[in-house]
Amino acid sequence: MLIVQAYAQPAFLYHFCLNETGTYTTNSSYEENLKQLLSSIYSNTKIDYGFYNSSSGQNSDQVYGIGLCRGDVKPDDCRGCLKNSSDLLTRLCPNEKGAIGWYDQCMLRYSSSSIFGLMETNPGFFMANLNNISSNLDQFNDDLRALLDNLRSKAVAGDSLRKFAAGNESAPDFKRLYALLQCTPDLSDKECDSCLQGAFEGIPQCCSGKRGGRVVRPSCNFRFEDYSFFDAAYLPSTNPTTSEGGNGLSTSKTVIIIVVPSVALVVVIISICIYLRVKRRPTKKEENIDDEIGSVESLQFDFDTIRVATDDFSEANKLGQGGFGAVYKVCSMMDKLLQLKGFQQILDKEI
Repeated sequence: MLIVQAYAQPAFLYHFCLNETGTYTTNSSYEENLKQLLSSIYSNTKIDYGFYNSSSGQNSDQVYGIGLCRGDVKPDDCRGCLKNSSDLLTRLCPNEKGAIGWYDQCMLRYSSSSIFGLMETNPGFFMANLNNISSNLDQFNDDLRALLDNLRSKAVAGDSLRKFAAGNESAPDFKRLYALLQCTPDLSDKECDSCLQGAFEGIPQCCSGKRGGRVVRPSCNFRFEDYSFFDAAYLPSTNPTTSEGGNGLSTSKTVIIIVVPSVALVVVIISICIYLRVKRRPTKKEENIDDEIGSVESLQFDFDTIRVATDDFSEANKLGQGGFGAVYKVCSMMDKLLQLKGFQQILDKEI
């Protein structure tokens, strides 16, 4: 029955029964704590970030566990993967206090020792695509290294909930390279970087000359292929390289694209407004000219009016002689009339 039940579960990519942590007896407190721990992992409603760690029990019967789902896996699929892992791992490693198993979408690990926040490089495994690179091997390797290094920096920069990055890059022969990297988010940035760097060193042994491959460790893993193997539609929104065509934009680039045209548009509008305002507003010189013209025009009287105002050009009203002829003052009566017409200020200024 055990054999039939075990094969009813999807097979792990790889698993290890960790004998160094010892064994437990059937129906013991350790077994009960292990069941509670595994149940809480796959039933946890806060698994949206794809990472769970906890412990159950006390003292020598305490069990520690970590569940990690791939960063592009939906929450329901994540919980389903962890449940399958729980069922299968305890059947494949009966009475073992420690075990670890990997599906393509998730990893489950438990132990009688604390495993949270510790970088582990063993046990691990690697797998390779069966197809070989037909040409441009050196260029393929250069493109792969550039893509992995770029994604490594993004995965390392993740937070305590997710350290994951995925993306693609152009490759020789009009192909594209796709890659995915991940660390357990309980690692520090330095530990994640060190784990991934060490995993990259396994490429020659794993998949030299191959179109794809993966290196998997308890604390980190990576995979690359010459075809898309991850769910680009469900990659984390903060991930900067998520497009199928390799045209994903980082947050900073998106901000620049939005802000710069907006600022430019505002500057253009303000400039137009200033230009139109300046154009409409007369200068001080123009204002003075208008005043002078108005003053001159307001002093245009017919000859009879001037003759009456100066008492027929009386010598008594003559003020002097200028380049344009004699200058006369007006009589008091005419002065009164001009005041009524609003010209007194002009006459005072001219006289």
